[in-house]
Amino acid sequence: MANWVEKIWFEQHPVGVALKPLLWPLSRLFGWISVRRRRQYQIGQKAVYRAPVPVVVVGNITAGGNGKTPVVVWLVEQLKARGLKPGVVSRGYGAKAPYYPYPVTAETPTAEAGDEPVLIHRRTGVPVAVSPKRADAVKLLLAQDVDVIITDDGLQHYALARDIEIVVIDGQRRFGNRQLIPMGPLREPCERLAEVDFLICNGGQAQSGEVQMILQPGELINLKTGERCPVSALQDVVAMAGIGHPPRFFHTLKMLGVTPVVSQPFADHQAFSEQELTQLSQRGQHLIMTEKDAVKCHTFAQSNWWYLPVDAELPASEVDAIMTRIIEVKEEYGSSSA
Repeated sequence: MANWVEKIWFEQHPVGVALKPLLWPLSRLFGWISVRRRRQYQIGQKAVYRAPVPVVVVGNITAGGNGKTPVVVWLVEQLKARGLKPGVVSRGYGAKAPYYPYPVTAETPTAEAGDEPVLIHRRTGVPVAVSPKRADAVKLLLAQDVDVIITDDGLQHYALARDIEIVVIDGQRRFGNRQLIPMGPLREPCERLAEVDFLICNGGQAQSGEVQMILQPGELINLKTGERCPVSALQDVVAMAGIGHPPRFFHTLKMLGVTPVVSQPFADHQAFSEQELTQLSQRGQHLIMTEKDAVKCHTFAQSNWWYLPVDAELPASEVDAIMTRIIEVKEEYGSSSA
C-alpha cells in the first residue's frame, strides 16, 4: 500500500482533506456497487455455491494486512487436533497458476499459487487449493476427503455460501477513518461487523464483543539450514517485510530486543529477486524476514538469512467457543468420520 494512502486512511493526513471532493463520490460509488452486488447474491440473481461440508470464512472489512493468515493456520491446527480434516481455499492473490483450480504442494512456486497459500500448506500439511472462483477450489478439495473448508480471505466473495464468518481486526489501526475505498480502507461499512460470528482483535486492545489475539513469535529459523536460534542471539541485522503492514514486524523485533540497522518495507505480496535481497543482506551480518516472505526466497536463500514464525494465541474459553460452533455446524451437515 502506497505510503500516502496509508497516511490518508489511518493518520488523517491533510492530503485526504484536499482530495475529499474527488474521493468521496468514488467511495459512494464503491459502496453502492458493493451493496448491489451482495444483494444480487442474496436474492438469487447471481448463483451461489453451497458446499456439502461447513465453510468457514476468515476475512476482514479493511484493505491491507490484518493477520488473517495466522488465524487460518491456527484454525487448521485446532481442527486437526480435534480429529477433523480441514482444507483451505484461497484466491491466490498476485499469482498466476497454469490452470484453475490449482492444488498447492510443498514444491509449488509462490508465483503460481501466492505466498499465503504456500505458507499455509507448508505450515499445516493440509490440502490447499487456489482459484479466482473459490467454489472450484472447494470442489477440488472435496475430492480429497476434507470435511471442513476454511477460506483464506473471501468475506466479500458472496458467490460461495458460508456457515461461519470470522473477521480479523487490526487492533492498532482499527478501521482508520472509517470510510469506504478509495477515501478510506473499508471494503464494507463497519455495520457489517454486526452480522459476523466472531470478531478477532489482532493486537491492541479488544473492544466489546471481540476476541483478543496475540501473535506469539517463535525462534528464528534459518532458510537454508533449518537451524533455530533466539532473535536476541543475532546482532547487526537487516530486517525486511513484504506484508500488509510492515511496521508491525519491525516493532516485534524491537520488542524482542533487536534494533535492525536497516528496516526495509516492501509491498504486500511483492516478488523478490536474488540480487535484490543479496544486496540488502550485505548491509548487515544477517537478514531477518517474515515467514510469508521466506516462502518466496527458499530457492535462492543464503546461509545468513532467517525468518521469524509467529503463532496466533487466543484465550482458552474463546478457543472452545469457536471450535464448538464449527463442530455444531459440522454435525448439522452430518459426518462420515465421526
